[in-house]
This record gives sequence, structure tokens and C-alpha cells, in this order.
Amino acid sequence: MEKIRVAVIGVGYMGARHARVFSEFENASLVGVCDQSKENREKTASLYNTTGYSNYQELIGKVDCVSIATPTKFHYSIARDFLKNGVHVLVEKIITSGEKEALELIKLAKKNKLILQVGHVERYNPAVVRLEELISGPLFIECHRVGPYPGRGTETDVVKEVMIHDLDVILRIVNSTVTSTDVAGTEVLSETADIVSARINFSSGCVANITASRVSEKPLRKIRVFQPKSYISLDYFNQTIDVFEKGEGSAIKKTPIPIEKKEPLKEELRDFIECVKYNRKPRVSGEDGLKALQLADRICKKLKQKDSCGK
Repeated sequence: MEKIRVAVIGVGYMGARHARVFSEFENASLVGVCDQSKENREKTASLYNTTGYSNYQELIGKVDCVSIATPTKFHYSIARDFLKNGVHVLVEKIITSGEKEALELIKLAKKNKLILQVGHVERYNPAVVRLEELISGPLFIECHRVGPYPGRGTETDVVKEVMIHDLDVILRIVNSTVTSTDVAGTEVLSETADIVSARINFSSGCVANITASRVSEKPLRKIRVFQPKSYISLDYFNQTIDVFEKGEGSAIKKTPIPIEKKEPLKEELRDFIECVKYNRKPRVSGEDGLKALQLADRICKKLKQKDSCGK
């Protein structure tokens, strides 16, 4: 079996996980990992029996595809260089720092007939995959993604670091145009917004209330979708779904939905390799990544603390 040659650009916390998963695939060959940190690249290369590079351009001509897990501000330039040279690209969320850059990458991928996938990993959560099948006509959505202060990644506001996961999922399941947003948020422990609550109105009539926080005592990642005659409760972390419907009399009947638990990141990267191999569209395309970025930017602009977003 001919293996897809892949490399990971940026092997910090997330990129190292990408390298680990790629090394486990029988249909992929992890050609190399790249990082400006000698410690990061040597450690990861040693763990997964591959080669470490300090300059990502050295990998052009050696790989069929790359996974880019660098800080967002570098996504555009690195992805552009690989797409220009015929290499398929998966770029971690957020797709790019700005809308213009994202549009250019999408255009370049189409021009060169290449895969451009965005790493919104929750879309590969098996509970979310099942949720999409259960949705018929969402009327109201309530979502909470909160957790303790992470100590890393706080240079990016909580909208683009945390809430972005739910924005992408909600845009997918509602599939309607955003008409307006109401937002409140503030900085607490960092120089960017640490807690944000957004109310999003869609042209379909659906309303979504979303709260994202990185200054909460305990982690919680849940979404509830209300639709005619039922509501669905999903726990992202535990990969569970319960459907609530009217039972006899005034009783509410709860029905757990069987979910085969899987590692979302592994499903995401498997999709990428198979898209490259069979030339098909990924579950999360560049266009999907752009839509999530546009909504995140819209929410950021509504915050009173404007300096808290977009850094």
C-alpha cells in the first residue's frame, strides 16, 4: 500500500499530538516534524522515529500533505507556501488571523486543486456527528464551554481560543444566516477576554446563547438543542447524547443515544489523509473555517473591551 507522506509544522502541545496520531496510521508516513524550538522538534522526532526540521520549506518536495499547528499568526504564510507548491494542507483552528488571508488560501487551494482542511476538532466528536443526524429544525440552542485558567494560549481571546469550537458546530447544525449578535464579556486574569457570552440570532428564527470561559472552577462542555417536540442534550467531553420528549401525561421521557466513543483528533486526521488519498472534500473545509472566523470576528467587535480581541 502506497503511504501518504505527511509532516507536522509546529510541534508544541497540539502539534505533538498530531505527530503521535500520524505515526499510528498504517496508510501514512510521518516524514518529518518542524519547529523553531530545537527541544520540541528533537523530542518529537525521537518519539515518533522521524526527522526534525527547523525550516518548513525544506519539506517542500518531500511531502504530499502537511498539518500546520503553529500560532495562528503564522498560518497564512506557511499554508500559502505549501499550497503554492502542490501540497495539501490541514491548518489548526483558527484558519488565519484575518478574513482576507483565509479567502486567499481558499482561492489558492481551489486553483491548484488541493485539500484545505481546518482543524475544528469537535466536528469529529462522534456525539456531534450523531447530533447532526438528530437535528430537524433547531429553535433555540444553549451552550456552555467553560474551564479553569489554562496558563497557555491566553494571548488569544476566549472567543477565538474556546468559543470558536461551538460557533463552528452551531453554524453547521443551524445552517442559516446570522442576522444579529448581542455580546458581553471581560478580561479577568489575562490581557484578552477571559469570559464571553454571546446571543446569536439567525434568519431561520433560531437563537443561540453561548458562554465561553477560561476562569471557571470546573470544566463543562455541553450544548442543548431545542426543536419541535424534543430537545437534545450533548456532553462534548463524555461523548454522550440524551433526547428528551413528552411522555405520558406531563412526564418527560429521557432516551440515551448509543455513541461509539472515538478520539476526535484521530478521526480528524484520518479524514485528512483519506481526503488526500481519494481526492474528496473534508468534513471541515476552508469555507467552514472562514465562516467560523467571520462569526468570531463579529462577536469580538461587539465586545466593549475591543482591545481584548483579535490580538
